[in-house]
Amino acid sequence: MEAIQATLKTVIQTLKARRAAYIRDNPERLLKKVFPRKALSHIKRTYFYKGVLTINVDSSAWLYHLSLQKEDVLEKIHKESRRIKDIRFCLG
Repeated sequence: MEAIQATLKTVIQTLKARRAAYIRDNPERLLKKVFPRKALSHIKRTYFYKGVLTINVDSSAWLYHLSLQKEDVLEKIHKESRRIKDIRFCLG
């Protein structure tokens, strides 16, 4: 019985740690922290898979503008979290 209790305690602690890491590394939160408010109105997170964050941009002008700032944005994101490896901007 004590082995089951110890196992459950370990599982619960692991789940709490994963949840805390997810909240800290949440791509939505990082985008709000990195991009200015003006840019946030023109972007929408599409998907996040294997460290690549894909962002849809509403116009070609914003696509160009954000593509120029890609390295700076990645640098700011890496200060917060290493979970995002690359950002891809798409028109749509």
